[in-house]
Amino acid sequence: MKGLLKVMSPFAPDQSGAASVFYDMNAITVICDAGGCTGNVCGFDEPRWHGNARPIFSAGLRDMDAILGRDDRLVDKLKKVSDKTDADFAAIIGTPVPAVIATDYRALKRMAEKRCGIPVVTCECTGTNLYDEGEELAYMELFRSFTEEIPVRKGRLGIIGATPLNLSDISADRLLRSHYEKEGYSEVMCYGMGEGLESIRQAASAELNIVVSPSGLAPARWLEKKYGTPYRIECPLAGEEAAEAKERLDGRKVLIVHNQVLACSLRDRMPESEVTVASFFKMDRSLMREGDVRVETEDQFMRLVAEGGYDAVICDELLRRAVKKDAYGEWINARHFAVSGNLEERLCEL
Repeated sequence: MKGLLKVMSPFAPDQSGAASVFYDMNAITVICDAGGCTGNVCGFDEPRWHGNARPIFSAGLRDMDAILGRDDRLVDKLKKVSDKTDADFAAIIGTPVPAVIATDYRALKRMAEKRCGIPVVTCECTGTNLYDEGEELAYMELFRSFTEEIPVRKGRLGIIGATPLNLSDISADRLLRSHYEKEGYSEVMCYGMGEGLESIRQAASAELNIVVSPSGLAPARWLEKKYGTPYRIECPLAGEEAAEAKERLDGRKVLIVHNQVLACSLRDRMPESEVTVASFFKMDRSLMREGDVRVETEDQFMRLVAEGGYDAVICDELLRRAVKKDAYGEWINARHFAVSGNLEERLCEL
C-alpha cells in the first residue's frame, strides 16, 4: 500500500510544511481543523514553536460546522484576531476536514479579506500529502499574491526552500546567509525563514535564486518565467556526520536518502563514489540520474537497502528501524527533521 509505514513514524504532512513557510512572517496562521492538526504542527512539526511561539490558531471546527460548511464562523474568529494584531496578512491552511467537505477556498478568501481588511492567502492542503507539497503551495501563494515587479538589484540573492523541516536546523537561514555573503552577495533573502513579507514583495529584484530543497523548485521556475530571475539548485549545508563521512566513502557504493537537493549536493561532492539518491519526498526528474529512486513504501525502502549492495547508507537514523540493526554496511546519520523530528546540533559547509 502506497505510503504505508509499519515500523517507521509518520512523516510531516502538508499542512505542517505550509505552516513552516509562514512561521517567521508577520502572519495570522489558521489551521482549518478541529484542533488535532494544529496540535501536531505546534507540538511536533515546528521546532521553533518551543522557543519562539508565533500566532498559529485552530479553526476549532465542530461536527456541525464541518457538515454545514459554516465558513462565516471561521471568518468571525479571524476578524477578532485581526482586530487585535498588526499582521501583514492571514494564511488559512487546509486539513482533511475541509478536503472531505470540499471547502471553497476562493470564496473563503474573499469573505475573509472583505471582513478583516487584510490580505488572505489559502493553501489547499489535505493532510494526506507530505510536508514538501505544503511548502510548495505556500511559496507559490506568497509569490503570486505579493511579489511586485521592481528592478533587479545587483548583489541581492534569494533562497527558496529553507525550512527546519528540510534542513533540520533552526539556524539554517543564518548559516545560508553567511555562506552566500562569503561568495560576494551583499544582501541575502531567505524566503520563509528569518524573513518577513517584504522580502516576498521584493523577490523580483534578486539577481539570482538558490533552490535548497525540492519545494523551492516550482516557485523558482515561476519567478524565472514571470520576472526572468535565474536560479541555481544546490544545498551548501549537510549533516556533520555526512560531511565527515564523504572522505572515507570515496570509491564505495553509497545510498543517500534525504530531500533530493541536499542528497544530490552531497553526491556532487563525492565524485569518486557510486552514489544513488533516494527520497520519500519530491524527486524532480531533471535532477535524477540513472538508478535514483522515489521511495513510496516502507517495504520498497527495505528492498532497496537489502538488494542494493551498498557499502554505506546516509540517512536519518529513524529509517534504520526498517532493517536489521547490523545489516547492509555502514550507516551514517544525516538528520531529516520531517522524518524523525530530530534536529542537527550543527550544520556545516561541505
